[in-house]
Amino acid sequence: MNRKTLVLPAVAGLLTPVLAACGGSSSGGKSGDAIVVGTTDRFTASSDAPAPLDPAYAYDVGTWNILRQTVQTLMVQPRGDGEPQPEAAESCGFTDTGNERYACKLRKDLKFANGDPVTAADVKYSIDRARAIKADSGVFALLSTIDTVETQGDNEVIFHLKTADATFPFKLSTPVAGIVDPKDYEKNKLRDGFDIDGSGPYTMQAEVKNNELVKATFTKNPNYRGLLTPKNDKVVLESFDDAGAMGTALDKGDIDVMTRTMDPDQIRKLQNATHGNVNLVEMPGLEIRYLAFNTDAPTVKNKAVRQAMAQVINRGELVSKVYGTEAEPLFSLVPATITGHSNSFFNKYGNPSVDKARALLSRVGVSTPVKLTLHYTTDHYGPATAKEFELLKQQLNDSGLFDVTVQGTPWEKFRPAEKKGQYDVYGMGWFPDFPDADNYLAPFLDKDNTLGSPYANPEIINTLIPQSRREADRLTASKSLTDMQDIVAEDVPILPLWQGKQYVATRDDITGSEYVMNSSSTLQLWELGRGVGS
Repeated sequence: MNRKTLVLPAVAGLLTPVLAACGGSSSGGKSGDAIVVGTTDRFTASSDAPAPLDPAYAYDVGTWNILRQTVQTLMVQPRGDGEPQPEAAESCGFTDTGNERYACKLRKDLKFANGDPVTAADVKYSIDRARAIKADSGVFALLSTIDTVETQGDNEVIFHLKTADATFPFKLSTPVAGIVDPKDYEKNKLRDGFDIDGSGPYTMQAEVKNNELVKATFTKNPNYRGLLTPKNDKVVLESFDDAGAMGTALDKGDIDVMTRTMDPDQIRKLQNATHGNVNLVEMPGLEIRYLAFNTDAPTVKNKAVRQAMAQVINRGELVSKVYGTEAEPLFSLVPATITGHSNSFFNKYGNPSVDKARALLSRVGVSTPVKLTLHYTTDHYGPATAKEFELLKQQLNDSGLFDVTVQGTPWEKFRPAEKKGQYDVYGMGWFPDFPDADNYLAPFLDKDNTLGSPYANPEIINTLIPQSRREADRLTASKSLTDMQDIVAEDVPILPLWQGKQYVATRDDITGSEYVMNSSSTLQLWELGRGVGS
C-alpha cells in the first residue's frame, strides 16, 4: 500500500493526514467536469425547522458545510487549522489590551454574487440579525459576548464586547457570522427553504424533493473576493440515504468523493486493499459523541443515577466492538488533542465498576433497577450508531442496576423533540465550531446552551467561562478549563463517550482530497481539483 504523510499547521497533538492508495473500480465520473461529492448528511425543511440554511438558524455540521461554500465570513479557518485568517476582511484584530474591542476592515470591491457591494453596514445587519432572532437552534450564543456592533464608513466594522473573549476571531469564522444581503434576508424573520445568497466562493442551486435537499450544485462565483482560491469551477454535493448507497456510487463512478459518514466496515475494507483506483484519506478529527441528560427529568434528576451510568459504561469495549481504530475512548468533553484537555471522568471514576455504581445509588436510596430509555438518531451520525446504543444498553443492563431500552428516531424528528425536552437521556455528537476547548464547554454549559439543557452551574457560567476567555494564551487558561471539566465529571449533565477520526475516499484523478475537510469536519470544496488517474 502506498502511503504519504502530509505535515500541516495543526492544533498541537493532532494526527497529520495519511493518504493511502486503495481498492476500487475504474476511474471516471459521469457528471462532466463537475466534481461530485457524496454525503449521508440530510437536509430537511419541516414545520419545526423551516429555515435549515439560514445562517441565523443553521447549527449542525451538514448545513454549515453548505453555508461555508456560499456565505462569506470576516475570518476563515485555514486549511491546516491554526489561527483564523481574514477572509471577507482585509485585516482584523483586537485594538485594546483587554480583548474587548475588535476591529475589521473589509476587502476592497467586495460584492455579493448578484453584484451588489458588500459594506460594513451589511456585516452589522447580518450579525445583529442573528443575535436578535435568537433561533431555537442556539447558534446565536456564539455571538453572546458582543455588546454592540459599530460601523465607520463603508469598510470598517468594530465589535465592542461585553467581556474579554480571546476566542472571538474564531467565532467570526463560523456561518452564524456569515454576511447576508438585507434585500434577501428579512431583519426579524428566518428565510424558509433552501435558497442561499452570499458573497462566498460559490453560488448554489438546490434540487429539492419532498422538502429535502437531495443535490446542491456549487458554481464558482465570479464576483468572489477573498482569501480562498477555488481549484474547480463546479462541485455537486449529493445526499445519500446511507453509507452503503454512497459507497456503491463511488465504485460505479457516479461520484468522485465520499465524505461523512462512512461506516467502519467500509473504512476497514479500503484500509486493507492493496491496489485500485480509490484513495482513502485518514484525517485528524475532533468529533466527539456523548450522552446528554435532561437533568429535570424524574428518571435522571438525581445525579447519583447519572454518576452510576458514568461508573458502569465501558468506553474501551464500546470503541473496540463498534468503531475499532476509527475512534478512541473519551473521558472529558474536551478531546485529548485540544489544549486544556483533562481526563476528568477517568480521574473521578477510574475503570468501570458495578460495585462502585451500586454504592453510589445505595448511598442516596435509589431503587434498582433504574428504568431508562436511551434515544438516538438513526440517520445523522452514521450507520454504526444503532450498534453503539445496543451495546450501551447491554452494558447498563448487565450491571443489574438499570433496565434500559433504546429507541431510534430520524434526525428530522429527533432534534426538535430533544430541544423540547422530550428525552431524558439521548445520544448526540459534536463537531466543533472551532478547535478550542471553549467550544467543547461553553455551548453545553453556558446560558442559552445548544441543547436547551436545564443544567446551570453558577461557578461555570459566572466565573470559569469568562475567566478562560480572558486568556489569549490558551495554556494559561488551562486551570479554569480543567475546573469546568471536573465539575462536569461530578455533576454529569453530559457523559462523554468517544472521539473519532475522519475519512474521505476519492477516485484517483481527484486532487486536494487531503484538504477537503479540516479537523473540525469543515468541508472545503474549493480545495478539490481534477487531475490524472493512475
